[in-house]
Amino acid sequence: MNKTKTLVIKKVNISVISQFIALTGIATVAPLIGHQIITGSIVNAALFISVVLLGIRGAVLIALVPSLIALTVGLLPSALAPMIPFIVFGNVILILVFACLKQKNYWLAMISASFIKFIFLFSVSSVVVNLLFQKEIAQSIAIMMSWPQLLTALIGGLIAYLFLMKRINNKIC
Repeated sequence: MNKTKTLVIKKVNISVISQFIALTGIATVAPLIGHQIITGSIVNAALFISVVLLGIRGAVLIALVPSLIALTVGLLPSALAPMIPFIVFGNVILILVFACLKQKNYWLAMISASFIKFIFLFSVSSVVVNLLFQKEIAQSIAIMMSWPQLLTALIGGLIAYLFLMKRINNKIC
């Protein structure tokens, strides 16, 4: 009376797992590039793509990785460690806004998500940074959390669109 369970891996599951691993890998490796505009654009593209391919849950899991890697490899100054939860939450905001609006219009969703993430990070960083850091350090950190966040989100959205173009044009997403 040996009970044996058989795990059946469907082709769909393998595809989703492969996409999750690939997008997590991209989001993990991107901070190693070391340049905020390039890294941020790649990470944001991975987040937009993951919403379309994997849904909100998969995208949120992927959103946890880049900031921790960026801090570990030195892209984010160690002084910026207190901002990591806010950066992650900014990425989650990007994911949620995009997910809610993408069915209506990709561009509306992408631009809205980018602006709301930017407004959140800029606002939070203005408060947190001024509370925790000396004025000189606070200014450089505030700059990192300002216009580059908007620019990288918009570039990432454009990259994602180019990657997902066929899917978007067929209204599959």
